[in-house]
Amino acid sequence: MDPVSLRLFVRTVEEGRITAVAHSEHIAAAAVSKRLSEMEQALNTVLLTRTNRGVVPTAAGLALLSLARRALRGLDDIPLQMKDFNQGVKGDVRIYANISSLSQFLPQDLKRFTAQYPLVNIHLEENVSTRTLRAVAENAADIGIFTVGDHCAPLEILNYRRDRLALLVPVGHTLCDHASVRFIETLDHFYIGMRVDSGLSVQMARAAAEADRPLRVRMNVASYDVLAMMVEAGLGLGLMPEDLARQHAQRLDLTVIGLEDPWAAREIKMCVRRYADLTPAARLLVDHLGGAATWQDPVLRHRREPAPTR
Repeated sequence: MDPVSLRLFVRTVEEGRITAVAHSEHIAAAAVSKRLSEMEQALNTVLLTRTNRGVVPTAAGLALLSLARRALRGLDDIPLQMKDFNQGVKGDVRIYANISSLSQFLPQDLKRFTAQYPLVNIHLEENVSTRTLRAVAENAADIGIFTVGDHCAPLEILNYRRDRLALLVPVGHTLCDHASVRFIETLDHFYIGMRVDSGLSVQMARAAAEADRPLRVRMNVASYDVLAMMVEAGLGLGLMPEDLARQHAQRLDLTVIGLEDPWAAREIKMCVRRYADLTPAARLLVDHLGGAATWQDPVLRHRREPAPTR
């Protein structure tokens, strides 16, 4: 059922005469008649009754007339629906990202991307690293951004950014005279923690357990802004990315202290199910974010790695 034959069929029913259609379409009448006969053979049914006065559609012909008009309208709509693509790539991309990437890197990276590709719709949701990995694996998200840890998922892992954790304490705290400390030296004090299932909270609990010391968390909060305000209020110490900690220290009565532990240096990665299967819009965003990693940090290279396995 090619479009040309469908159009000739519709025109023939509307005109009632094959010769009139042949004249208006600049096609030989025999060619029009041949196409109509081939359609009847392909459908194994009579579509037109031929008389001395012209042609009349059968019941099957009337049914095909409705279907053909609908199909042809759909074909005519394609140029209209594709018009936006003349202006650039268009599509929807679903991202799950942890709060560290949202608080530090993603706003400016996405600003640059949307300026270049304004027709790409980005659906962004904040979530902890473990849920982000699961969302990508289950196709609830196209791209996941997470902090490297003991994660296991059948995904392709790509570089994004790096950060370093620092200790945030209120001005006048007994630790303020330290330029840097080990995490174990802080465990006599209460902490303000992030969400209990966040990668940072999991890492803090693991480090305390390895030191055979209790981790005293007074409360858990959902954002670094709230954590900083709780620390300023003297309710506990806080861990957060060093750049964010220094920003908060500039506007609040807080002191930033370096954290000496090796796990304080963190890698933030991207994950996808399979890069080759991404939509054009999603691939462009992954390449953009990977490129941001390269020019921000020459040590990072945009490469795909197998996911860690148990």
